[in-house]
Amino acid sequence: MRSMAKVQSLLSKPFMPAVFFLSGVTYDSLTLTRIDRLQDNLLLLLYLVVLGVLIVLTGRLGIEPVRDREQLAALSPFARWVLHARPYYPMAMQFLLGGLFSAYAIFYSRSATLTSTGIFLGLLVLLLVGNEFLRDRLSNLRLLVSLYALVCFSFFTFFLPVMIGSIGTWVFLLGAGLSVIVTLRVVHLIYKDNRERSAREAMGTSVPGIALIGLLVGFYFLNWIPPVPLSMKFGGMYREVQRQGDRFLLTYDRDWYEVWKRSENPYPADEPIYCFTAVFAPVALGATVYHHWYFRPNSSKPFTHADKIPIKIVGGREGGYRAYTFKQRLDPGDWRVDVETEDGRIVGRVSVRVEERGERAMSLRTVAY
Repeated sequence: MRSMAKVQSLLSKPFMPAVFFLSGVTYDSLTLTRIDRLQDNLLLLLYLVVLGVLIVLTGRLGIEPVRDREQLAALSPFARWVLHARPYYPMAMQFLLGGLFSAYAIFYSRSATLTSTGIFLGLLVLLLVGNEFLRDRLSNLRLLVSLYALVCFSFFTFFLPVMIGSIGTWVFLLGAGLSVIVTLRVVHLIYKDNRERSAREAMGTSVPGIALIGLLVGFYFLNWIPPVPLSMKFGGMYREVQRQGDRFLLTYDRDWYEVWKRSENPYPADEPIYCFTAVFAPVALGATVYHHWYFRPNSSKPFTHADKIPIKIVGGREGGYRAYTFKQRLDPGDWRVDVETEDGRIVGRVSVRVEERGERAMSLRTVAY
């Protein structure tokens, strides 16, 4: 009893929410590896299930300590434990939300770019940080159900393509539909066989979460959702690309002191140029991506379409599926290659400045990838 009192005293300390938050983030940072790793996905699925159970218990039982000793005496040991644990539901939910949001931030950051697809990642990071301050609000059912709808949506968006081995609009919409079903099921369990709670209250609890999923579907069609589970591991511009066995040899001009350079930029005009990229995809996932070339003569002009070349990729390789496209010559100006999915979402981007250069000694380097 004395040890239990010490544990309860420790859990009531004001710094404990931050400890639970940081522990969830740290655990994910140390253990999450690949987005298609079965153990990682099963762990996140377990988080979702336990979080759903805690939301249902919070909705049905509340989080206030039990005062009626006679009521407790008539219950089974497990039921007494569930009731005794009510004040700690918010801490447990905070840990689970911290773990889920940190995992999603890790996975989605690998697919997001500094374009509109970074908007959804920014939302996840904002919720990851804001989760530290949510403890006092985690008894609000509308907020809980809305957060649950978001974490379900974020999970199914990458989990289904990994399981099905395909990406596209229909897979995304299937994930959104499953998120709606799971969210409504949680709300149904909260209000099931509870005469004191009205159907209008259940509707009011459901609507914000379902509306949030609808908003995120809109994000998808605006190309604001990163193209998970695809991610670009590497990209650059080169003088020559050659395949040698299982390696690609990448040749570029680099002065001896430019040890940080991994590709050539700026690039001389009227020279052949290769755009090399490595795109990660999960095992068993096959997809078509595009090297979409854009050009503008100077920074005061918008980028315009120059060429779009399809590339079939196959998943499974840790360093990404390697491929390149080739141009015989480029006009002076700013060039970029967006690596895009079939529905136009940007997996990654390679930029280069092309300019006229006089005669100069070259120092060609070749690296293997």
